[in-house]
Amino acid sequence: MTGIIILIILGLFLFVVEFLLVPGVTVAGIGGLACLVGGVFWAYSSHGNMVGHITLITTVGVTLLTVVLALRSRTWKNFMLNTNIAGSIASEENTTNIKPGDEGVSISRLAPMGKARINGLVLEAQSTGEYIDPRTKVIVIRFEGSKVIVKPKID
Repeated sequence: MTGIIILIILGLFLFVVEFLLVPGVTVAGIGGLACLVGGVFWAYSSHGNMVGHITLITTVGVTLLTVVLALRSRTWKNFMLNTNIAGSIASEENTTNIKPGDEGVSISRLAPMGKARINGLVLEAQSTGEYIDPRTKVIVIRFEGSKVIVKPKID
């Protein structure tokens, strides 16, 4: 009887490995199923129908309980990386040095996104819709999140 219990516990362990560590149908899942079926078959063949039925019902119940416990959200939270990323493309320090009305020069073509140098800082800039060629003077209109909205300066 000890061999049957060990075989069923090994099958449950392989199922947990299948659910939590190895996605998809793999050797662990197939091996787990084979161990569970083999343990139940061994119980029927060596101890008769009554012990076989008890083993089958217990194995199905414990397998369902194991799957439910493995799929609970708290179980997955133990495996997840809980890191918050607090940052953006343009830092708060950069945006405080630049105000609407400041002038700069486009470094790359703004079509409509590109790079511009404003007050000595190189930032990601967006034009108001038209394309702006490199080395064109621009004026800051406003900010949208981390982007600086510019338009070409008309002399």
